[in-house]
Amino acid sequence: MNDMLLQKLLILRSPKVGPATYNKLLSQYGDVFSVVDALHLSADFIDSVKREMDIAYDMGIEYIADDDVRYPSGLLNVKNHPIVISVRGNTDTLSKRNVAIVGTRHATASGMEFLSELAYEFAEHNFAVTSGLAMGADTAAHIGALRANGNSQTIAVVAGGVDYIWPLENESLYYDILNRGVIISEMPVGMKPNATHFVQRNHWVAAISDFLILGEADEKSGSMTTARFALDYKKQVFAVPGHPSDPRSVGPNSLIKNNQATLCMSVKDFFDDEKQKNEKKVKTENEILDKIGIIPVSESVLANIVKKSVAEIKADLVVLELQGLIRKQDGGYVLN
Repeated sequence: MNDMLLQKLLILRSPKVGPATYNKLLSQYGDVFSVVDALHLSADFIDSVKREMDIAYDMGIEYIADDDVRYPSGLLNVKNHPIVISVRGNTDTLSKRNVAIVGTRHATASGMEFLSELAYEFAEHNFAVTSGLAMGADTAAHIGALRANGNSQTIAVVAGGVDYIWPLENESLYYDILNRGVIISEMPVGMKPNATHFVQRNHWVAAISDFLILGEADEKSGSMTTARFALDYKKQVFAVPGHPSDPRSVGPNSLIKNNQATLCMSVKDFFDDEKQKNEKKVKTENEILDKIGIIPVSESVLANIVKKSVAEIKADLVVLELQGLIRKQDGGYVLN
């Protein structure tokens, strides 16, 4: 049994200890062993955490701490991120380029078909598709990604323990993801989720992704919350428009109207074959691309060079990255 991991979990499983409190305790006492000593934990409590670790091991569940190279980089950049996540499936999925695709549980058939096709195309282009394993839009995103070839196609961020299947209607999908993707959670193994856990789950869906696509979503839906978290994290958000009279269109339409999201009409918004055929022409004509070389250049510097705001160039940077022309490195962008 990994003793360092045990110490971290003993702290995190203690009552009223989350990432913020954990960091304060670590700062106060210097190391995890000293923190555990200061907490005066009972033998029964220590045994319960050891049992959780034993159960996880028997189920093939891994714990990944935030000092592990496999820990999702997007999550690592968020203040008070989970100190340890539990992971079930192919951990290689966590290192891939990543798009979150979310929407309402009450999505229309056409809305689900559209998101499923988007997810398929992203997975075919070697992206991992992240969603929350809920009914409706989340289900469509995961299923679409799994239609593509490969065994690292999608990430399901769940609200309860990584072994707790919810909703039960998605049991078969859960195991499909387990075989050809990864399931992650910050909650203890075996935990049944409550309402607050789903909000936290939405935080991590937004944080893990490089950018987010919002499908049908009521104004006060959880998926709208996820989109707002993505905006808070300075992630590019794309939104699929809908009919004004449909309440499921209020969320994406309002983001587009308020210039908080970029209009998403089709797969071609991200993967245009003609653009890729004329890559050389794009390279010489794109004013942003012309300013990027082998030394990382930040968004703010690029915006200043091309005389635009950071918000104005974000969508262009996402498209260039999707085309494989540039990549993120050391807080900036370089040519591929």
